Amino acid sequence: MLEEVLGALRPEDDGVYVDGTFGAGGYTRAILEAAACTVYAIDRDPEAYARAVSMAKDFKGRLVPLHGCFGDMIELLKTQGVAQVDGIVLDIGVSSIQLATAERGFSFQKDGPLDMRMSKEGPSAADIVNTASEKEIAHIIFTYGEERASRQIAKRIVAARANAPIKTTLQLADIIHSVLPQKPQLRTDTATKTFQALRIHVNDELGELERALDAAEELLAPQGRLVVVTFHSLEDWCVKNFFKERAGATGNNSRHLPERPDAQPPTFTVVETGGRKASSAETDINPRARSARLRYGIRTEAPVWKTTSYREGARHA
Repeated sequence: MLEEVLGALRPEDDGVYVDGTFGAGGYTRAILEAAACTVYAIDRDPEAYARAVSMAKDFKGRLVPLHGCFGDMIELLKTQGVAQVDGIVLDIGVSSIQLATAERGFSFQKDGPLDMRMSKEGPSAADIVNTASEKEIAHIIFTYGEERASRQIAKRIVAARANAPIKTTLQLADIIHSVLPQKPQLRTDTATKTFQALRIHVNDELGELERALDAAEELLAPQGRLVVVTFHSLEDWCVKNFFKERAGATGNNSRHLPERPDAQPPTFTVVETGGRKASSAETDINPRARSARLRYGIRTEAPVWKTTSYREGARHA
């Protein structure tokens, strides 16, 4: 959704922008080519960070790579002496490069180690499926994958690991398929939801998103823009509720009631409440874009909120 992102972000000359999910660098390059601005590119993946370092050579100081999580963008930008920016773009989830690299273990299209760690640090997906309890595995699959067969899949995983550790992506996919056989008429593989759930859990993706939204509220200058592209209903729910709350659209249930005494002035203006979807032309080229949803908000001059409730229910939407 490159054109849609640029249309929502509106890069300007001398502006300062954050690409919180550098990935392959598509957004960063487009922003830098659209205006004579500066982009701070963040990625926790060491391979993506290396790509950002390489790309920085093309832009003579206008691209500043930062290695870390986008939820920590305030701290990362402080190391550069930056306290305020004009725009932030976040593309949530796994990148196409990560999906295409079998060794990273994000996909079961090819066999590879059951890893899924974006940062290549901490417990892997294999650690989870081989050590977590059946109840914990079922909870992860149901909560983050919205998979109705989560209990049956968890039970089959525990039974399989009793014979031998589950080490590869195809091993896990075969176990899931034993519960949910793949049918020719299905457009999406029946193992997709479970893999997605494990990836979100391994990388704390919802927690990272929540921290990034709060950080963006603090970092953005008045009229600064926050643009977020999601590919999962739970992520979109989180972003939607954040903007809804911060735009002051979750106050009293009735316009006839007096305003709450603890009401805080809106920190964002939301022009398009429904979000944008990828064009049919893009989905024809990139089927993964079918689930993409873009939402954006424009920062007001109001102070950062001291309390928040948008997270409630986001993980169980």
